[in-house]
Amino acid sequence: MQEIEIRSGVIRPVECAKEAYELIKSDYWLLFAIWLVGGMIGGVSIMIASGAMMCGTFYAYLRKIDGNPVSFDDLWKGMQWFLPGLVIMAIIILPIIVIYGLIYAPILLAGMATYGGVSETELLQIMIGALLVDLILLVITVSLHTLMIFAIPLIVDKGLGPIKAITTSAKAVFKNFTGIAGLIGVNFLLVLAGYAALCVGVYFVIPIIIATTVVAYRRVFPALATPNLNPPPPSYGGGLS
Repeated sequence: MQEIEIRSGVIRPVECAKEAYELIKSDYWLLFAIWLVGGMIGGVSIMIASGAMMCGTFYAYLRKIDGNPVSFDDLWKGMQWFLPGLVIMAIIILPIIVIYGLIYAPILLAGMATYGGVSETELLQIMIGALLVDLILLVITVSLHTLMIFAIPLIVDKGLGPIKAITTSAKAVFKNFTGIAGLIGVNFLLVLAGYAALCVGVYFVIPIIIATTVVAYRRVFPALATPNLNPPPPSYGGGLS
């Protein structure tokens, strides 16, 4: 496989957000529907189909960012990457499940402590220790998700397997650390702006956030002379490499 070009120092977060909005505004409601339906299917399937739906969503957004026509059917093309998408989502979601378990464990222990004769000092120590562990795991999880920010687009755009996509994404993040940090900050501000608009506004900024990430991705990973935005054949499993 040809070596993938990774550019560095090319992410300008505010510019990415502005460019993203300008590029998607003509098909905003279509892309909104693609994201919304994909997210609903992922939730109804208990996250089993969420990876494929994310692949379909990014497939549609990549087509739009690259100047190609977009249709709602692009979402279903994500099923061609079902296995690699499932692996990526498992790596993303499982740490979150662990963190939630550790967050609720102290509550359970506190309830049991009321019947076990645990002193207030001992209970406080348990709670503080659990919170510290939760904080550490939260930082680790956020860091992991940041390193994987380009994994799904790499599967769709470059035809990589999930493990190769994750490692390539991590390399790109390290080469563009400042830009990625700024990108996360801009996306966070967009989320806050959405919540400020009676909370429901957050749903309407998510397409812009996705597009901003895709614009940043395309700056780091330039399009091939012949873009690889065609789904693989149905027999394709994506491998694990």
